[in-house]
Amino acid sequence: MIIAVILILIVIIILLMVYNMSIHKKITNFNNLNQKVTNLNILQDFMDTISQNASVEEKIEQANNIIIERYQIKYSTIVVYDGTKYVVRASNVDQKHWDALSELQSEEVFKESIETSIPKYITVENENERLPYQKMEFARAKSAMFFPLYIDNVFIGYWLLEGSNAHEFDSIDTTILEVMRNNIVAILKTVANQKIIESIVRDDKYSTLKTAEYLYGEGRKTIDLYTTSTVCMFKIINIEEINEDISRKTGDTVITKVCGIIKSNLSNQYIFVRYMGPKFVIVFSGIERSAVSSFIKQMKDDVEALEIEPVDVEFEDGEDVIAKPKINIIISTYYKGTALEGVLKKQEEYLDNADKNESRISEL
Repeated sequence: MIIAVILILIVIIILLMVYNMSIHKKITNFNNLNQKVTNLNILQDFMDTISQNASVEEKIEQANNIIIERYQIKYSTIVVYDGTKYVVRASNVDQKHWDALSELQSEEVFKESIETSIPKYITVENENERLPYQKMEFARAKSAMFFPLYIDNVFIGYWLLEGSNAHEFDSIDTTILEVMRNNIVAILKTVANQKIIESIVRDDKYSTLKTAEYLYGEGRKTIDLYTTSTVCMFKIINIEEINEDISRKTGDTVITKVCGIIKSNLSNQYIFVRYMGPKFVIVFSGIERSAVSSFIKQMKDDVEALEIEPVDVEFEDGEDVIAKPKINIIISTYYKGTALEGVLKKQEEYLDNADKNESRISEL
């Protein structure tokens, strides 16, 4: 009888063990699935950050904040080489420490990590120690993980995670952090072209307008506040003739006068740039074509009513020479989220392929 009871108890224990193992496996699978969903959500947040109409600095800062908030990291710092020196691009560490944080590539403790592309984990053993790269601070960070960043096998900076406790990252899943490192690199690669565009915007000398690159950076932020906008490109079709028959300085003055009269009648909420050579672009943000037709007609009349005296050139007595600009205009609708450069390219092709004497208002 006793033996039977013991056997029943053994069977029950075995069944409970199997059941517990099954539950543990299900919990593990659930946690893994939950982590995968979390990582996908974070990746989606990263992609959303890239697509936003924000500056490069704002995008990198937002990506860093996503890491801090979603992974509950105490301190996160992204440092990138800008062509002359290493600079902190994003960090939630007090700015007084940024000089030290931007020089970690020179620290002996991280040199092997940079050479091998293997993350480096360092921590203190007691409260009286400090991390090797800390020069003037003790309490802020007690552990750190250093991730070198590469684009096409070229070292371009690093990502530093810091914790306020010793051994804080002992059990952290480095696989997830490697994914995050790759996402940081992806953002840096994606915004690189945007950074180039933002840095090459200039003020044109004669028109005093921003150059075309402005449309794809700061200008795009304003344009994409609205679902649709009207894009107007116009070309001074006789500028070459004025340059050749009168003088180049007269042609420059024509550009100055034309842009001046348009700007004086144009609201500050609209974007006006010198696109290329004799071509200019006005973007009426959030305005339908029909609402700007009368303005554009009046603009054409005002421009072509200009009479500009020759500059830096003399003609024979009695010869009446006056520069009178003529413009050809094309209008299109731009829809938020589509390719603005595609709209502009089609407009440019139209104006360049039009009859050289065409001077009217057309729509695409």
